Amino acid sequence: MTDIAAITKLIEPEAKALGFELVRVAMFGGRTDPTLQIMAERPDTRQLDLSDCEALSRRVSEVLDANDPIEEHYRLEVSSPGIDRPLTRLQDYADWKGYDARMRLAEPLEGRKQFDARIVGLEGDTVTVYAERVGEIEIPFGQIASAKLLLTDALIKATAPLSAAGADKIIEIAPIEGADKISQEG
Repeated sequence: MTDIAAITKLIEPEAKALGFELVRVAMFGGRTDPTLQIMAERPDTRQLDLSDCEALSRRVSEVLDANDPIEEHYRLEVSSPGIDRPLTRLQDYADWKGYDARMRLAEPLEGRKQFDARIVGLEGDTVTVYAERVGEIEIPFGQIASAKLLLTDALIKATAPLSAAGADKIIEIAPIEGADKISQEG
């Protein structure tokens, strides 16, 4: 079995040396298609561009090849966490206060193991969220099995690129009238 904590200890200094913070290190795909996924971000933009991913991939590959912590063949995937990013660190809940997230819990709370909720805040190791049917709930961080931001208009606006430098052309598109109504016609 792959020791993710040991791999994280190996690659975190490499990410930091490039000015990146690790968001998630995980192994997916089981025995048939093992993939080591590394998500990282620049602390100032919360994004990585393609050249950042390439640089981190090269640096991590060298360290993994030298230390060989994974017995079987695997694929390395280095990426930005994306807009609907996973929430893996305690600080993520403070950083993304006011945004909606889907949270899966290790044990049921209020009779449920999954919540789609707005992040209200963070107090110590406790995440407070507001779920429509349940109200405000306090969840110990250790009880959160997985969480990710939900794609909303507010999140899209908040994560728009800080700079359009390098874009050939920026095109503003007006919303289509009536597009917010869903048709029930077949």
